[in-house]
Amino acid sequence: MRKEPPRFFKTRAFTKLAARAEISDEVLLKAAADLLEGKGDNLGGNVWKKRLNKNMHRSIVVEKAGDWWIFVFMYAKKDRDNLDQAEERAFKLLAKQYERMTSA
Repeated sequence: MRKEPPRFFKTRAFTKLAARAEISDEVLLKAAADLLEGKGDNLGGNVWKKRLNKNMHRSIVVEKAGDWWIFVFMYAKKDRDNLDQAEERAFKLLAKQYERMTSA
């Protein structure tokens, strides 16, 4: 049985942030391809950080067993360097919630 290719999603909140930053779906597709090649910062717990928009923005992407990748948060590099520990824990908890979901 052939495994389906991974699917990428973005939350409504992420969609709004990306639109405000003028980040196109084309840019997100490139970022998605990079993530599949391991080109991103693995924060552990199925949470990834990926640079966007010529290194001006960072996206947070949660992974569900390599099958689903969900863009959930974005911030401008000029506004902050990294996530704080509480935010990172929250994204890891979110990734666990996505892991429990089924595709049905």
